[in-house]
Amino acid sequence: MNIFRLAGDMTHLASVLVLLLKIHTIKSCAGVSLKTQELYALVFACRYLDIFTNYVSLYNTTMKLIFLGSSFSIVWYMRYHKVVRRSYDKDQDTFRHYFLVLPCLLLALLINEKFTLKEVMWTFSLYLEAVAILPQLVLLQRTRNIDNLTGQYVFLLGAYRGLYILNWIYRYFTEPHFVHWITWISGLVQTLLYADFFYYYFQSWKNNKKLHLPA
Repeated sequence: MNIFRLAGDMTHLASVLVLLLKIHTIKSCAGVSLKTQELYALVFACRYLDIFTNYVSLYNTTMKLIFLGSSFSIVWYMRYHKVVRRSYDKDQDTFRHYFLVLPCLLLALLINEKFTLKEVMWTFSLYLEAVAILPQLVLLQRTRNIDNLTGQYVFLLGAYRGLYILNWIYRYFTEPHFVHWITWISGLVQTLLYADFFYYYFQSWKNNKKLHLPA
């Protein structure tokens, strides 16, 4: 554990809390992609297969339970809550997210560190997480009307991955034999997907204007 890893985890946790705050307080999921939330639920379900068999620390297990529970609860709210689901913009959230799942799974079967079920599923979760934000970014481009909480949610998600890259750089120079190409490349791809959003987010913040993404 180092300051970059901790900051990354806390930023990731903050992104989830911001989204849950919007859903619970405003009873709205407007501007939020259900497709992205379903992909994240799949990411965490595959990544944490060892949650009850491989104990690392109380902190580690707690974070796993939080991300698993929150991701599936968000999907439930958006699909089944009688008030929240009415605000879901199904007509705009049309990204065919299942087209992302199969290529990521095939890639995980071909390129992994060890060909076991747990390792393949872990690698699959890395590949899928790298592109899971795509439906959300497409939805924001289509609606163009981005409220503050949704913008903050996406910003915090991107910041979390950026902090993790700093964590990997720090560990590379401080820990011997710390080389994980699959994790690094997946994380870099994921961060690059946020580049356009970050640009317009900082422009709106600098000019004190509402966030809009170009169509």
